[in-house]
Amino acid sequence: MNVMTNPTALDVERIRRDFPILKQTIRGKPLVFLDSAASAQKPRAVIDAMVNAMETQYANIHRGLHWMSERTTEAYESTRDAVAALMNANDRSEIVFTGNSTGAINLLAHSYGRGVLKRGQAVLISGMEHHSNIVPWQMLRDAHGIELRVAPVTDAGELDMAAFEALLEDGKVGLVAITHMSNVLGTITPAERIVRIAHAHGAKVMFDGSQAIVHRKVDVRALDCDFYVWTGHKLYGPTGIGVLWGKRDLLERMPPFMGGGDMISSVTYEQSTWAAVPHKFEAGTPAILEGIGLKAAIDYVQTIGYDAMAAHEASLTEHALARLAGIQGLHILGQAQDRGGVISFSLDKAHAHDVATLLDRQGIAVRAGHHCAEPLMHRFNLDSTARASFGIYTTHAEIDALADGLIRVREFFA
Repeated sequence: MNVMTNPTALDVERIRRDFPILKQTIRGKPLVFLDSAASAQKPRAVIDAMVNAMETQYANIHRGLHWMSERTTEAYESTRDAVAALMNANDRSEIVFTGNSTGAINLLAHSYGRGVLKRGQAVLISGMEHHSNIVPWQMLRDAHGIELRVAPVTDAGELDMAAFEALLEDGKVGLVAITHMSNVLGTITPAERIVRIAHAHGAKVMFDGSQAIVHRKVDVRALDCDFYVWTGHKLYGPTGIGVLWGKRDLLERMPPFMGGGDMISSVTYEQSTWAAVPHKFEAGTPAILEGIGLKAAIDYVQTIGYDAMAAHEASLTEHALARLAGIQGLHILGQAQDRGGVISFSLDKAHAHDVATLLDRQGIAVRAGHHCAEPLMHRFNLDSTARASFGIYTTHAEIDALADGLIRVREFFA
């Protein structure tokens, strides 16, 4: 791991050496990976941490008394401490491990939605949500009689704050569930303002931070939100491990999501009692190796520092917007004032899938489709876009390669 000496400067070439996958070529061309919003690449520190655990100490956790189980338990639970520190949580018991952000939102929809919200109350989402923050609430609506409300998005791709507040005015909204950063538009939502307005109308707030926590420091105490979810594989960690943070008093009120081993205090044939939070939400053998890998990813990111990452991303985004704006027939989706390193675009006369395929032939990896945000696509009268997204290893030269590649794609369709 290479330590950065300047907190606002990021030596990208040194960082790229930490990511083995970036050394390869595709069809004789250097790999240009611009799909980090879907899943980021993994540094050597994460790979080594997981391999070392498998080779030297692997055992199931929490229930074993032998030294390997105790050592692995300590390594896994140290991740809970690292997550709590990363988010500035009040206590490690507020950190619940899930499979991913989708698992965290489904847990919340079941346990808070059915266990705390009352029939006739409403959940308020926005028009820029990922399917994982739409479908669980639709399922709750259909099964539990909860109303689902949607705050609209402006033409610029920002949350319509006047409409958002109007949807809260009748006091029926029990929970606001909203993205902290759009995976399509790159829009950063005004989180502190959202919380203040929602709390003033008696609603709790959950942020889907799957994208945001990758790009900027998240302080849940400063935000004063009630729940926050994110996933490890976007923060340079492994798949299969996600996080639900919740204020402890709210987690205490929520019934378990799944039943089984490790989430109980006692079991008889007549009844069972639950373990204390967070363990009552963590039934069964967890993603042990993935948890250890997540700790390594957090350590890696913390060593680089969010200030350096944010400055690098801002420079990349500014450069990309300028280069892409100069391409005739290319249209960028959304013009939010506060945005992260995610840019979705369309190209005249070319379907997004064709754009992505032709870029791939040039060694450039981008996403194409509706990005699991189909209603948002419909809002802008589109069925799909291509999307370029950046990571700490992305270079300005790769942005230039994308722009040059898109010019060749445009010429092909012309």
